[in-house]
Amino acid sequence: MKEKLKIALIYGSDRENRLCAVIGKWVQSELAEMPGLDVDVMDPLELKLPPRFMAEETTAVADFRRRISEADGFIVLTPEYNHSFPSTVKLILDTAYDEWGRKPVAFVSYGGMAGGIRAVEQLRQVVAELSMVSVRAGVALANPWNDINERGFSPSKPAADAVDTMVRDLGWWATALRVARQRDLSVN
Repeated sequence: MKEKLKIALIYGSDRENRLCAVIGKWVQSELAEMPGLDVDVMDPLELKLPPRFMAEETTAVADFRRRISEADGFIVLTPEYNHSFPSTVKLILDTAYDEWGRKPVAFVSYGGMAGGIRAVEQLRQVVAELSMVSVRAGVALANPWNDINERGFSPSKPAADAVDTMVRDLGWWATALRVARQRDLSVN
């Protein structure tokens, strides 16, 4: 029996009345239907990370870094604000370093007509510096507010298909890199 992949779903917004929570529930429901995944939702409203770098590591930061270390891969759910990603995402990425390395990351983005792809383009540069592998397949949700109703976020079938493609690619990379990390550690 194959060991489940531990995937951290990271919410990239902490704004009041954020769409991130509504879209995040939809992403969670899509992931719940996929076997072989153990999903750890990381919401900045619950992480309690300090707003700036602190010389002494807090309990919240230590817990966050442990969760990042335990993950096999990541899905970052990010809005696009002013043609970029929010500072919340940068704070999350900067709060750990070695823990991100040699692990894959995929993106679900949302925004206006571009669906958040400009934020993702910039994030790909940041995650490369953290030695992460950026998965090509992603989900870009254009004008997502048009797909919100009394049941929550209900996008078209192509969006769900895009999640499936993204997770298959993320799973492949997460499995390959987990094996490589284990082999690398056994050499030492």
